[in-house]
Amino acid sequence: MVWYGMGMVAVKVTFTLDRTAIHKLEEAARRLSMPKSQVVREAISEYNDRIGLLGERERREKLRAFDALVPLIPSRPNGAVQRELKAIRDARRAGGRRSPSLA
Repeated sequence: MVWYGMGMVAVKVTFTLDRTAIHKLEEAARRLSMPKSQVVREAISEYNDRIGLLGERERREKLRAFDALVPLIPSRPNGAVQRELKAIRDARRAGGRRSPSLA
């Protein structure tokens, strides 16, 4: 069934929710002085906006990993790092290590 009102087209749907969810929905509607359908629409919109964002637990785990790894980064001057990278690249271009053949 399609309803028209308040500048939007609405489609009537049926969901099955547990008692806890129904209680929370009714409480939110009462506290916000909104119809339950509006509470559901806004909740869905906010939930959709958060898809792909880190949850609090995941954010904390990543920060802990970052905090553990940062002190392990060697503190060397950029010039020393660049010289080492150049030596590695030069060795790769030259065929790597040359070791006597075993044959």
